[in-house]
Amino acid sequence: MTATIGQGTSRTGPGGSTRHLHFELRLPHPVDKVWAAVATPGGLPDWLAAADVFEPRLGGAVTLRWLNGGQDATHSGHVTAWDHGVVAEYTIDLHGRCRFHLEPDGKPGTTLRFTNEFDGDDALRLDCLAGWHDHFELLAEALEGRPADWSTWTPARWQELRGAYETATPAAPR
Repeated sequence: MTATIGQGTSRTGPGGSTRHLHFELRLPHPVDKVWAAVATPGGLPDWLAAADVFEPRLGGAVTLRWLNGGQDATHSGHVTAWDHGVVAEYTIDLHGRCRFHLEPDGKPGTTLRFTNEFDGDDALRLDCLAGWHDHFELLAEALEGRPADWSTWTPARWQELRGAYETATPAAPR
């Protein structure tokens, strides 16, 4: 079994500025391995960001430093939901609410349901759909023992994904 990353979907909440993004991934790894990648300071840098601060408890502080970003790539917030091995959710100033919900899929694998809620326009919606998709591809690679080499990262794949999302997903309905 290989990782399956479904195309992200989006909708706009009441009022028109809150965006809700959703991804579902099927990963051929046990929940504990996926949890370590998405909810621990040791796993996050392999595919997403360095966890300069990550207090794994409800209300705990979180500071993430994107390793593919520039000087303004550090963002902070707090843990807004925590159920060890099942739900890790944090809200940070860059991406709003980010929720990782893990379930065993009945095979030797895990279904990861991801939700991201943030305020922003349609351009930011497309940027985030492409960004999360790109990062989830990196997550699949990291789980296979190939962590991201941030020194060689370029925006080429992100740009390709953004173009595909722009073509495939019209402005999110209100």
